[in-house]
Amino acid sequence: MVLEMAADGLGERRAVGDLTFADVRTAARGVASRLRSTDPPVTTLASLLPNGDHMPVALFGACWAGVSYAPLNFRLPEPAQAELLARLEPAARFDDSWMHGAHDGEPFVDEPSRPAVLLFTSGTSAAPKAAVLHHDNLAAYLFNTLEFGSASAEEAALIAVPPFHIAGVAAVLSSTYVGRRIVPMARFDAEDWLELAAAESVTHAFVVPTMLARIIATLEADPGLRPPALRSLAYGGARMPRPVIERALELLPDVDFVNAYGLTETASTVAVLGPDDHRVAVASDDPAVRRRLESCGRAVPGVEFRIADGEVWIRGDQVGGGYVGTDSQVDADGWLHTGDQGFLDDEGYLVVVGRGDEVIIRGGENISPAEIEDTLLRHPGVAAAAVVGLPDVEWGETVAAMVVADGSLDPAALQEWARPQLGSIKTPEIVVVADELPQTPTGKVLRREVRDQLRSQPG
Repeated sequence: MVLEMAADGLGERRAVGDLTFADVRTAARGVASRLRSTDPPVTTLASLLPNGDHMPVALFGACWAGVSYAPLNFRLPEPAQAELLARLEPAARFDDSWMHGAHDGEPFVDEPSRPAVLLFTSGTSAAPKAAVLHHDNLAAYLFNTLEFGSASAEEAALIAVPPFHIAGVAAVLSSTYVGRRIVPMARFDAEDWLELAAAESVTHAFVVPTMLARIIATLEADPGLRPPALRSLAYGGARMPRPVIERALELLPDVDFVNAYGLTETASTVAVLGPDDHRVAVASDDPAVRRRLESCGRAVPGVEFRIADGEVWIRGDQVGGGYVGTDSQVDADGWLHTGDQGFLDDEGYLVVVGRGDEVIIRGGENISPAEIEDTLLRHPGVAAAAVVGLPDVEWGETVAAMVVADGSLDPAALQEWARPQLGSIKTPEIVVVADELPQTPTGKVLRREVRDQLRSQPG
C-alpha cells in the first residue's frame, strides 16, 4: 500500500538513482512475479548486497509476493553467511538481475500480521537471533510518526547505515512514504559521506554515533566539507556520547539534530529528542537541562513507556517482540521487556543508562559505564572509550577502560586527570590503550570482547 500510494501520488518524482517511484513499483512487481514462480516455493527473500538502488525494489517486491524480506550482513565471512541463509530456508537470494524482471498479476493480499521483515540482531552478548517485524508493526511506525507526501521535491535522504540495520529498513520505508529521494551509500567513510552529501544536495540523513564522531572529526580538519543542503541529521542505534553531540551542535548550528531511540524489535523509532530540545539543552547553564542531551526524548505517538525495577518496557502497535523459532517476548499485557536500564524524568524524557548486564556493581554501588566513558572522552587525548566491570575479590567488580588514543596517551596520567571528576570509586583502575574498539558493523561496542581482552591483559 505504501509504494502504491507513492507511485500513484508522486509517480514521476525520483525515488532512488534514476528510478522514479513509478519505476520502483514496476520493478517491485517484477520481483514479486519472479518469487511467485519459484519452484519449490520460498518463504523468504534474502539479500547480501550493500546499500544500493535495489533496496526499495527488493523490500516491496518481497511484500507483494507475500514473503519475508531478510537483508543480511554482507561483511560476514562466507561460512557465517551460509549459516544464516540455511536458517531462512526455503529462501531465494536477491541479486541485481532481479531489478529488470517482467511482472504480472496483482499484489499479494494477506493479513497485516504476516511477517514482513526478518532482521538478525547484532549479537553483542549472544548468537544473532532473527527478529520478526510484521506488516502492521512497520505500518504503525509510518502512520504514527509521519505524514504521507510531506517531503518537498528537492529533499534527499542519505542512507549510510547498513541495510541489515532496522534504521536502514525504516529509512527506505519512511522515504517512500513521505516522497523523499533515497541516496544509498554502500560503505561508510566520513570524508566520502560529506562529499556525497554535498554532491547529491542531501537534506536528511541518519547516522550511528561512531559515524557522527568521525564526521565531526573530519569537519574539524576541513570545515569546507560541510554539506550545504543538509538540514536534518538524526542519530541512534547506540548511546551518543555527550561530548560528541555537543561538538556537533557547535560545528553545525543550522542543522536540526534528532536523537531517534528504538530497537529492532520495535520497528525503529519509539522516542525522539527533537531539534528544539537539543538547542535548549546545549545553550543552558543549568546542568539538569544540559543533561537532557543524554536523554532519548519523549515517546512518539502510539507508544507507551514503563520503568519496572529500572528496566525500560515498551508497548504499542510498532512492537514486534518475536524471533524466528521462539515465542513472543511481549508479555500478556503487551509490554516488551527491553533489557535497557533507564528512567523517565518529570517531563517524560527517557534516559537510557545502558544494558542491565553492563551496569558495574562495585562495593554495592551501581555504576553506569556511560558516565565514565563521557568523562574520559573529554580528555583531549582520548578518541574513543569503552568501560566494563571485571571481577574483583574485595569489591565485587573493578572498573576497567579500553581507550583509543588521539596521539600518545599515558594511562596513569589519564587516571589522575579523571579522578577529581569521577571520584576514586568510579575512576578506572585498569586502563588499556588499543588501536580500535571491537564493534558491530552498526557501531555498537562489543562489550563482551572488550571484557575478554581486558581480562587477558598481563598482571
